[in-house]
Amino acid sequence: MELVCFLLDIIIFTMLAWIILSYVAGYGRLPWGHPVRKFYDFLNKIMEPVLRPIRKVLPPLRIGTMALDLSPIVVFFGVAILKRLLSC
Repeated sequence: MELVCFLLDIIIFTMLAWIILSYVAGYGRLPWGHPVRKFYDFLNKIMEPVLRPIRKVLPPLRIGTMALDLSPIVVFFGVAILKRLLSC
């Protein structure tokens, strides 16, 4: 049971790192060979299979010329509900 709770915490921390690094890599104008960019690409390969099915059901919310991806929020709520059900 503790292992499942630990894995759920890892999912949350990985997603938070992925979100923060997406802003740094996207708006920081980092070159492709930069270590931060490489780490972001690694996290993106991990997170994309988790988020892709949610994006198929819940497309990004259009706000003018921008789009807000709600799939990470759905994953956060899903992990929070699982943690509550498992009493983590």
